[in-house]
Amino acid sequence: MSSTPITHLYRSVLREIRLSSKSPRSTRSPVVSQHVRTLVASTSDKEILSRTLLETRDFLRSTRIHAELLKRYNPIHGMSEEERIKATARRVGLDTPIEFKNE
Repeated sequence: MSSTPITHLYRSVLREIRLSSKSPRSTRSPVVSQHVRTLVASTSDKEILSRTLLETRDFLRSTRIHAELLKRYNPIHGMSEEERIKATARRVGLDTPIEFKNE
């Protein structure tokens, strides 16, 4: 299997969890880290544990990189419909018309 030590995989999983977290470190809940720590402590088969940590790390890293690429190459991703229309109009040098409000 992998010659990577379990402690290295454990730390890399925790690093990916930290990097993918949206909240600052001071307000982040340590529940996920505690769950990973419990998993490492309770698993006796080191090969299965190593494979699980490796796959978890790779999944978290791929998810984070995918989100970064979406943000970089699709800047209107995650915007509301109105914001998307304004951004598209601005991209071609136009401005959206001011809506009439009947009062």
